[in-house]
Amino acid sequence: MHIGLIGGIGPAATIFYYRGLAARHAIAGSVLDLTIANADVRQLASNVANGNTRKQAEIFANLTERLAAAGAKAVGVTSMAGHFCIDEFKAISPLPIIDARPSIGAAIRTRNLKRVGVIGTRAVMDSKFYGAIESAEIVVPQGAAFDQVHCSYIEMASTGRVSDEKRELFFSAGRDLCRKQGAEAVLLGGTDLFLAFHGRDPGYPVIDCAEIHIEALYEKTLPQSL
Repeated sequence: MHIGLIGGIGPAATIFYYRGLAARHAIAGSVLDLTIANADVRQLASNVANGNTRKQAEIFANLTERLAAAGAKAVGVTSMAGHFCIDEFKAISPLPIIDARPSIGAAIRTRNLKRVGVIGTRAVMDSKFYGAIESAEIVVPQGAAFDQVHCSYIEMASTGRVSDEKRELFFSAGRDLCRKQGAEAVLLGGTDLFLAFHGRDPGYPVIDCAEIHIEALYEKTLPQSL
């Protein structure tokens, strides 16, 4: 299936999705049929901060019209923060949406986890990942750490880079979720968190939402998904 991605939010996350999909198809010996439309990360950040779900959904729907015109049959948003308006987007999208939330909820159930930590943007943490996880209790950073994680994440997503200081901040927030709040694993609830965590061991189990979403998108690109 030809799928469309709404990318650019942020650029590094889009590359992560593209590489993940391309690598899976290379291993399988199949051909990836993909078109990417660019959304503006600053515009998304503003709409998330102001709770403008309808406005962002309309932006996504307009981009999806372009993807449909290019031949895409389904669309995915390459941002966990971007899922804040996913239900509004579904209502007006000209294409089916490959929502990350069901796959992430299924991953938690499969692992039989009962308490999970979440780090990401304020919207992701405040909403306990938009209510996607019903089988486990969700815990988030407390006090000043909550805003520090949010602000550091926004800076990282906007620049596509992570400093050693910011990496340690994310690692420390995850450690506290496990040691102080009893989380069995930490959910990387921001797509760009791969910049801090990929290829590194923070000392506790992590579940990368972006990897789960990429796998769900990959499955949709296979011939049997037609």
